[in-house]
Amino acid sequence: MSDVEETLKRIQSHKGVQGVIIWNPEGIAIRSTFEPKVTTQARLLPPALAALHFSRRRSHVRDLDPTNDLTFLRVRTKKGEIMIAPDKDFTLMVLQDPGTEGAV
Repeated sequence: MSDVEETLKRIQSHKGVQGVIIWNPEGIAIRSTFEPKVTTQARLLPPALAALHFSRRRSHVRDLDPTNDLTFLRVRTKKGEIMIAPDKDFTLMVLQDPGTEGAV
């Protein structure tokens, strides 16, 4: 099993995790544990959240420490929790139930 598959399996095994999606820099899903329809619908979430929050939060972090950088975004709502970890080569997104003990 590849490292990517092992990592997806490990993340997916956490209680409350509903699914994982990995996008390439062009916004194309390269791995997903969701049905294709859900993967397609969720495609706009990371760019929208990253554009809205990352640039502003990243500047706040750099104001505090210019050598530091923001590398992870966690948004929690009443219905779910979205965790996004952008990278130059891919973006990882995990959706989970926010009321679950032992969540990621």
